[in-house]
Amino acid sequence: MTSGRRHGGGIGEMPGVPAGPVTSRAPGAAPRGAPRARQGPEQRRAADIVRLLALYRPLLDAFVIDFFTEDLWAQLPPAWQPALASATPVQLAGLLGGRGGAGAAWPLSLLAFAAAARALAFPRGCPRGSPRPPCQSSRLHPLLRRHVKPKKQHEIQRLGELLRRLSRATGCERVLDIGAGQGHLSRFLAFGLGLRVTAVESDGRLARLAERFDRELLRELGKPKTRALARGGPPPRPLTPRAPQHVAGRLDPAAPWGEFLLPPDPPGAGPAARNPLGGPGGSEDGGRVLVTGLHACGDLSPALLCHFARSPAVAAVASVGCCYMKLSAAPGQPPGRPPGYPLSASVAALPGHQLSYRAREAACHALEEYEGRLRGGGAHLRAHCYRAALESLIRAADPGKRHLGLQPGRKAHALSFPQYAQLGLPLAGLDPAGIPLDSGAVGAMLEQQHKVVAFCTLGQLLAPAVETLILLDRLLYLREQGFHCALVPLFNPRFSPRNLVLVAARTPLATVLAGLDKDGEDGDSSEDEDLGGAEPPQEEQSPQ
Repeated sequence: MTSGRRHGGGIGEMPGVPAGPVTSRAPGAAPRGAPRARQGPEQRRAADIVRLLALYRPLLDAFVIDFFTEDLWAQLPPAWQPALASATPVQLAGLLGGRGGAGAAWPLSLLAFAAAARALAFPRGCPRGSPRPPCQSSRLHPLLRRHVKPKKQHEIQRLGELLRRLSRATGCERVLDIGAGQGHLSRFLAFGLGLRVTAVESDGRLARLAERFDRELLRELGKPKTRALARGGPPPRPLTPRAPQHVAGRLDPAAPWGEFLLPPDPPGAGPAARNPLGGPGGSEDGGRVLVTGLHACGDLSPALLCHFARSPAVAAVASVGCCYMKLSAAPGQPPGRPPGYPLSASVAALPGHQLSYRAREAACHALEEYEGRLRGGGAHLRAHCYRAALESLIRAADPGKRHLGLQPGRKAHALSFPQYAQLGLPLAGLDPAGIPLDSGAVGAMLEQQHKVVAFCTLGQLLAPAVETLILLDRLLYLREQGFHCALVPLFNPRFSPRNLVLVAARTPLATVLAGLDKDGEDGDSSEDEDLGGAEPPQEEQSPQ
C-alpha cells in the first residue's frame, strides 16, 4: 500500500483478505502475547484495516458539523473534489454500495479507496425486502410480541434460534442474559424455548418492569388458548410456563466469575445482587451456562468475552455489541481491569491501531439506511448541512461553544433553516434575534449541501471497516485463548445495523452454524424477507 498526501493519496495493492465472515479456531494456540510464526487471515485483515485507516485518519476523525468551521472540503484530495461536487445522491449511493452510478466518472484513487474499504469490512448479509421489519413477526407467539417493537422481535427470534442451537450442541439449558433491559429476549428464551434463564440488568427499574411483563404473560397463559392463536398460518409453538429469574446488578469485568456482580445502578434501585451462578465452578446447581448480551453497550460486550475466556462455567457466549464510542482504551485503565479496545495481543501489537472517539462513534453506522436515503433523495439529506451551518453560527457568536449536543427536533430536516436555527440557537444559550439567519454567508453554506452529503458518504465508506477492526479484535482475543469462534451476520442490516453476532464455544461450532441462515424459511413471505439473507460463515483453516 502506498501512502499519499495527507490522508487522501492513492491506494496500491492490498494484501489478500478473506471474502466472507470468519469462523476459526487456533489449535494449540500460543499463550497470549507470544509471537506467532505465521499470520492468519484475521491478523492480515486487521493489519490491512489499520493501514487503510492510517491513510485516511483525518477523514475518519472529522466531525461533519465542523464542515464549514474547519473547511473540511479543502482537506479532501484535490483530484476527488470535482467528481464529488458534481455527483448526484444516486451516484454517491452507487459509490457507497459498490453498485455503480450512472454517469459518474470517479478518479481511480477514489475507486481504489472505496473498493479497499468494502473489501476489508465483514459482509453484513443481503438487505433484502422492506427497509422496515414486518409489523409483527409470525414466528413469535402473539403473547411474546407484547411490548416489543418489530425490530426487537426480529432480533430476539434470530438470536433465540442461535442460542437454542448452542443449547443443544453444548447440553446447557441455563442461559445468562446480561444487560437484559425489559427482558424481551429472556422472556422468549424462557417461555418460548423452555430454557432456564437468569436476566441481569443494572437498572433495577427495568428489572422490575420485566418481572411485571412476566406476570402479565403468566396470567394470559391461564386463559383459553384460543385467545393466544395467531391469525392465519399454523398455530404458534406452545409456551412453557417458566418465567426467567431477574437479578438487578452490574457486571464487574475485573472480578472472578464467582463474584462478578456489583450492586444495581443507581444504588438502592433493587436488592443486593447475589451471583446467580454460584462459585467459579458453575451454576448453583453445578451445571454450565450459556452467556449472551443483545446489544450490550460499550465495555459490557468485551467483559462478557473476558468472563467466558477465564471461566469453565461458561460453555459458550453469543455477543452483539453496540455503542463502540463508549469503549475504554488501554491507557489509564485501573489495574486488573481489561480495556474495551484492544483486547487481543494481535491488534495491540499493530502500530497505529488506536481509534479516536469519533472513529468509534462512526463504527456505529447505519450504512444501508444511509444508502437508502441517498437513493430516495428528499429533505433528510439536508440534516447534516443544517447542523454544520448552525455550528458555524454558534462558533461565530461564542467560540467557546463547540460540539454541543443540540436536538432541535426529530423532523428538523422538514423545516426551513431559519426555523431550524430558531429552535437550535436557544439550546446553545444564544438569542436568535441577535444572529442574522438569512445573510449571504448562511445562503452560501446552504448551497453546499451536496458537498456535505458527499463528505458524509466518504465517512460512511470507512465506518464498516472500523467496526470490523473492533470485532476482529474480539475474535482474535478468543482465538488467542484457543476457542472456537465465528462472526455471523444474523440480523437484517436494513433495520438492525448492529447485526454481527460474535459466537464462541469450547467445542466446534460447525453444527451450530450449519443452515442457520435458512432456518424457518417455510414461514410467510414477509418473514422470509425478515431473515435478511445472512451469509453463512465459512470454515477457514487456521495456522498451526
